[in-house]
Formats: sequence, C-alpha cells, structure tokens
Amino acid sequence: MSFLAALGSVVAVGPLPVNLGTAGNYAILAESGVSVVPPCVINGCVGVSPIAATALTGFSLTLDPTGQFSTSSQVIICEVFAASYTAPTPTILSAAIGDMVAAYNNATGRVNPNFSNLASGAIGGLVLGPGLYKWTSGVSIGSDVTIAGGATDTWIFQVSGTLTIAGAKKMVLSGGALASNIVWVVAGAVTAGAGSHVEGVILGKTSITLQTGATANSRLLAQTFVALDQATVTP
Repeated sequence: MSFLAALGSVVAVGPLPVNLGTAGNYAILAESGVSVVPPCVINGCVGVSPIAATALTGFSLTLDPTGQFSTSSQVIICEVFAASYTAPTPTILSAAIGDMVAAYNNATGRVNPNFSNLASGAIGGLVLGPGLYKWTSGVSIGSDVTIAGGATDTWIFQVSGTLTIAGAKKMVLSGGALASNIVWVVAGAVTAGAGSHVEGVILGKTSITLQTGATANSRLLAQTFVALDQATVTP
C-alpha cells in the first residue's frame, strides 16, 4: 500500500505511484468532449476518443495537412487530437484512453488507506502529508488546503463522490511536493470554482470543470468531458 524507499540520500513516502501510461502524454484527455471558453491556455496536448473532433468546441481548430492533428492558439507546445483524424491518431488515442481507465481503476482500487473520511470530506484549511486517503462521500475545499511533503513523496486521494474547490481557494504545495506525484481519483464530478487553483493529476470518472479564471498544475483525464472557462492548465 505504501512505501519508504531510499533513493540515494532521499527517502520517499506514500503509496506506490499510479502509472498513467500513454495517458500521461496529455494535458487534457476525455472520452466525450472538451469545451473551452476563450481565452484559455493549455500547456500540453489535448485528446478526445472515441468521440470525433466535432466534440472539441471553442478551440478555433486548424487541421494540419496530414489530417493527424489540429492546432489552436489556445493549445501551447503541443496539438489537438481526435479519434476522427487520420491514422495513426485513432489508434494512439484508443491506447491512451485504455491507459487512463486502467490508471483510474488502479488508483481507486488501492486498499488500506492511511486516512479514511478525513474531516468528513471538508478538508479546507488542513495540511495533508503523503499517503493514501479515502472518502466514501464527496470532498469540498472551502479554504486553502496544503499538500506537504518532499519531491519524491506521493499522494492518492480517493473520492467516491464529487470534488468541489470553492471560488478563489487554492491547493498549495509545501516542502518540495510535486503536482505530478499527486493523484485525485474521483467518481463524481470535479468542479474548480472561479479563480481557484488545483494541484495534481485528476482521474475523473465523470466530468471535470474549471470555472472562470481557474488554474491547474494538473493533467485532466476524464471518462466523460472537460470544460474550461478562460482557464489555464499546465501539466
């Protein structure tokens, strides 16, 4: 369930990492669509599958001559991919979706949590050290929450209900903790309120929504859709 491993002079604490596989190549990956209200900034690849490119709205897409991807002024560094594009894109996306679902199942299947139903899900104001956390209901963040640990430490937050971050509230990293080592695996809808800030990979069984001006140091990996309103996503 957890590990304490010497890495040179560094000791890592927390659950075994979740392997995202090729889903980790995307800033946003969704099965039923991605909608954006400009201006958004997405610092990484965007992919949808098995849905077609028509489920990508608000991007002002320009299809590449190869037909394998599109570009958008809102997608920085990488491109936009859809299952309706030319081969090999559909096969690559199908594999990534499979890896996303496998990662969700792996993360949600972890047992023997270090913390169960902490604060009855109202975790605003808390300091969360490395470990496996489980809630059998929803989780709400009504004030800033701190995720504290070292650069090699890991966190898995299993949420059986919804995850809601109130407007202008933040997840704050402390002690060198890295967003890439934090996984939120959420069965219900994820909603980040206007001006809020998210840290960590989100594996969502349903929708992920970033409201106006929200920011996320995150990968948004949803088994339904992702919606951004003038938001910024940086893996």
